[in-house]
Amino acid sequence: MSSIIIKSATIINEGRIFIGDVFIKNGFIEQIGTILNLAADKVINAEGLHLLPGCIDDQVHFREPGLTHKADIFTESRAAVAGGITSFMEMPNTVPNTLTQELLEDKFQIAKNNSAANYSFFMGAGNDNLEQVLLTDPIHVCGIKIFMGSSTGNMLVDNEKTLEGIFSRTPLLVATHCEDEATIRANTERFMLQYGDDLTPEMHPLIRNAEACFISSSFALGLAKKYDTRLHILHISTAIETSLFDNSIPLEKKRVTSEACIHHLWFSDADYAQKGNWIKWNPAIKTAADRDEIFKAVLDDRIDVIATDHAPHTIEEKLQPYSKAPSGGPLVQHALIAMLEFYKQGKISLEKIVEKIAHSPATCFQIDKRGFIREGYWADLVLVDLNKASTVNRLNVLSKCGWSPFEGQTFSSSVVSTLVSGNLVYENGKINEGVSGKRLVFNR
Repeated sequence: MSSIIIKSATIINEGRIFIGDVFIKNGFIEQIGTILNLAADKVINAEGLHLLPGCIDDQVHFREPGLTHKADIFTESRAAVAGGITSFMEMPNTVPNTLTQELLEDKFQIAKNNSAANYSFFMGAGNDNLEQVLLTDPIHVCGIKIFMGSSTGNMLVDNEKTLEGIFSRTPLLVATHCEDEATIRANTERFMLQYGDDLTPEMHPLIRNAEACFISSSFALGLAKKYDTRLHILHISTAIETSLFDNSIPLEKKRVTSEACIHHLWFSDADYAQKGNWIKWNPAIKTAADRDEIFKAVLDDRIDVIATDHAPHTIEEKLQPYSKAPSGGPLVQHALIAMLEFYKQGKISLEKIVEKIAHSPATCFQIDKRGFIREGYWADLVLVDLNKASTVNRLNVLSKCGWSPFEGQTFSSSVVSTLVSGNLVYENGKINEGVSGKRLVFNR
């Protein structure tokens, strides 16, 4: 489809809310105006709907290659666009781990053939692949990922010489998972001695505690300051970590940025009693006080980006005892409507939501011509109905794993349509299988 016009939408963009039309041609936003009298191949009547720039999720685990019994790029990208996420950046702890340039390019080829959303992939850092890391192309790859805490997979980087080498030599953005492994191991041994095999999900935030997060985040921050590295700390889960970040300078000038995830904004440790392993993530969901301070840090710009850490596992895997059940869960389909629920509760403005899920990821990663509703930019757009309720159940979950931590939750809003690079890829509950996403490009 070469041209689309969206009529009478309530547009949320760059701190403004206004009613207008958007004309799209050959994948790009060609014109934005109050009333556009232009012919188009398709007209979308958006009266009563809100038009947002498509969400950019800077942290997902789509499990391909090697773990496709849990998820794959085909299924999860479709769940993403159904949730208004038009671009994703995927993590390297697949099988094999993405530790060489050849394996990295293999993932780009899979996405080129199968992804409904725009895509990029992080190059993985290990203890012994520094030279491969340094070959990473900053224009066509979103960044370097370091697991400073083993999390899911086998990619723990605990060699200080390796860390010094990465931080001192790479020109790319370095994204870190920060949990101190020594602290976690000591806590695990202590709980095992006391409880043996009777560990429960309620113990997860005590084992992977705030101290472990703060020690690791502080260490990463110290390395970044020492070498002036562009650092992005992922999934902040504690109140104390928010003190590490600066809100006194514009985002585009920050050398250290941070991210909050939906589950750390929504749940608290009180929810383990009901949700159990379904909300077992690394870093752990912690106290209500931690959750509330993370939310404050989002609002006052200490935390820059909101993402999902979408990390599916099968139902069978999650039903195992706590000590065997893997960490992570699916979130891309419901992240945006969860944020819109916070708006309905009076906790955050629509303008701030758009800033954190679209504008800021684009700015943070220096993504070319995405993340904003601007003439000359790619038409990555999502239409939402703030008054059409939707309830999450296993029959309407599109992720391959077939479950959601939000099961039973009724959200006040729904995603109506999603456009990816100017193509209508999702509309009224259906995926258009005739279109696909594009590889992200970075202005570096």
